[in-house]
Amino acid sequence: MLIRVLRAYLRPYRKPIALVVLLQLIQTLATLYLPTLNADVIDNGVVKGDMGYIVHTGGVMMAVTLVQVVCALGAVYFGAQTSMALGRDVRSAIFHRVQDFSAREVGRFGTPSLITRTTNDVQQVQMLALLSFTLMVSAPIMCVGGILLALNQDVPLSSLLLVIVPVLAVIVALIIARMRPLFRLMQVRLDRINRVLREQISGVRVVRAFVRDPSERDRFAVANTELFDVSLGVGRLMALMFPAVFLVINVSSVAVLWYGGHRIDSGALQIGALTAFLSYLIQILISVMMATFMFVMVPRAEVCAERIQEVLDTESSVVPPTIPARRSR
Repeated sequence: MLIRVLRAYLRPYRKPIALVVLLQLIQTLATLYLPTLNADVIDNGVVKGDMGYIVHTGGVMMAVTLVQVVCALGAVYFGAQTSMALGRDVRSAIFHRVQDFSAREVGRFGTPSLITRTTNDVQQVQMLALLSFTLMVSAPIMCVGGILLALNQDVPLSSLLLVIVPVLAVIVALIIARMRPLFRLMQVRLDRINRVLREQISGVRVVRAFVRDPSERDRFAVANTELFDVSLGVGRLMALMFPAVFLVINVSSVAVLWYGGHRIDSGALQIGALTAFLSYLIQILISVMMATFMFVMVPRAEVCAERIQEVLDTESSVVPPTIPARRSR
């Protein structure tokens, strides 16, 4: 359902999206090229004492960094512009659909739920699109490119990736599987908060006339506590995810340094190559972490997209006649 919503409302923005992908590709390739240049500086400049080579390669690194920064800024600018346009179009579509609803459809969804779907649900889908343009496009490129360049540096050392990446993927998958039902429940309880608050605001005179203030406070407290409990569960899982990812990164770095040190001692690996491999390893795991952050957003955005599409797919039970009756004079 999420793909359906994004495909329908991002179709008019194919050119800006293609430009974002191109800029992210250039930016990521520049990021991947820097560790190789750094390894050359160490092996061919620092070790040999060649100052001219260090200055020349350092200038190339500065030029590559400048290209990386310019492309990153351009990608963020066009990505943000496109994602905000997506949110505007989806909100407009929901508003015009609700305008056609009869009292039956409004009662079926409920006014608080329609408000939440038009505001919070659209915002979650919009935020996912923004993060996709800024993070998700570059993450797979960086991961695949990092693996290829790490293999280019040292194949035996790259065997550690066969253990590191699957372990990280399993940890992320287990956490995401537990977060999805919590996100769905969170949106339902957010609807309940809106309903209770709307009833209290619209009926404030009646509440005060019949001295129902304590009872209404209790109703709101119950709804608020229910949302708090679900949000706390999601927060605990999110708090668990990033330390787990960083733990894998740190343990992997120690393993690479230990194994790589033995290969340097045996003369099978140069210091610069080990430094570049460690940089590529960090980039690979950071790309996985970026994808992890995206996967945190995907379950909630998917639930929100289902709720949005449910409104858009609902036809009004009161259809205006094709040929309206004219009043006779």
